[in-house]
Amino acid sequence: MSVDEITLHPGIWKGRGGHAGCRTLPTGFAALDRYLPGGGWPRDALTEIVPDRYGIGELSLLMPALAFLSVGTGYPGHWIVWIDPPFIPYAPALERSGIEPDRLLMVRPSVPGNDVLWAVEQALRSGSCAAVLAWLESANDRALRRLQLGAEENACWTVLFRPGATLRRSSPAALRLRLSAANAVIRVEIIKCRGARPGTVVLERPA
Repeated sequence: MSVDEITLHPGIWKGRGGHAGCRTLPTGFAALDRYLPGGGWPRDALTEIVPDRYGIGELSLLMPALAFLSVGTGYPGHWIVWIDPPFIPYAPALERSGIEPDRLLMVRPSVPGNDVLWAVEQALRSGSCAAVLAWLESANDRALRRLQLGAEENACWTVLFRPGATLRRSSPAALRLRLSAANAVIRVEIIKCRGARPGTVVLERPA
């Protein structure tokens, strides 16, 4: 196995001089914040979320952080961009979660795949986004590395929702989660976490 192949392995963490300066967003879930380095979502990095199926409550994990960003704290006038979501967000539910609807920008690419990647890259390069959420079926390692670099360079929290098959491949994302739900709980399996070991956190599903 070559050095390049080793560094691409999903279980390998590549150090960058420590994480003292890593900016985070509180998740709003105490158990998850305790597990994640810095006490929250990696703010200027790529996060991959792989739900067993869409609609199990995956968006509920992001609502507290999105509400924080939508009020303009540190990001005055910045957008929260949704790219190709499988369902149309319900505005009253977003408002109840504390998210300002007029801060949201919905993007529907005409062609899936490359158009979604292009839209994510353009949103990151614009420098006008506090967060980018995208539902991405496929992408090669080079494309994902561009997104990771774009998130870091433009200080934008970037979340990709991916299908289960992608877990068989490596990813440059700082954080990779697999989600499953049963009854009133969501099981959050941390597949990869920069600065922490893989593990599992069980959370109560928000009402």
